Amino acid sequence: APEVKIGEETTVLPGCYLTGNIEIGSGCLIGPYTVMRGRVRVGKGSSVVNSHVNDSIIGEGAKIGPFAHLREGNTIGDGSKVGNFVELKKATVGNKSNVSHLSYVGDATLGNNVNIGAGTITANYDHITKKKDRTTIGDGSSIGSNSVLVAPVELGVESVVAAGTVVTKAVPAGALAVARVRQENKEGWSERRKRQVVITT
Repeated sequence: APEVKIGEETTVLPGCYLTGNIEIGSGCLIGPYTVMRGRVRVGKGSSVVNSHVNDSIIGEGAKIGPFAHLREGNTIGDGSKVGNFVELKKATVGNKSNVSHLSYVGDATLGNNVNIGAGTITANYDHITKKKDRTTIGDGSSIGSNSVLVAPVELGVESVVAAGTVVTKAVPAGALAVARVRQENKEGWSERRKRQVVITT
């Protein structure tokens, strides 16, 4: 669009659609096949690869994509990463924080140096009340893969969530949250199951 402003030494690769009040800083890499709509700000030295960005602010030296979807109302800090198949909505991501892959982060505030493991979901919507609540994650926290953070919930500074955990209450600073069934190994289960299948058929 004619109102788009692009800084010097920025490369826009083929297949991009930039429409709206968009400002892209210097030394950036945009595309290929990136779509930006609405009010978008991209800081210098950032890359937005094969992704959709709507009404969001991206800091300096950030990496977005490939295949990321930034819906409305996001602010991404300097040096942060939003990776492949990540969806953000009304999320604030601090500096040098990573949401690297396969996650949904909505109505959330992430501090600096936060790491979000693959498959993490912020469960922000109550289908009964139709209300959306926020998740707050303190600086230096780490969220294990395949975790669900049920809003409203707050995780303190440098807290840790074990992989596969469903968090439903606040996690104090520096604490480890674990909420999953203890593993049991059933020795010889496969052979017993095979024998049952043979008998029944």
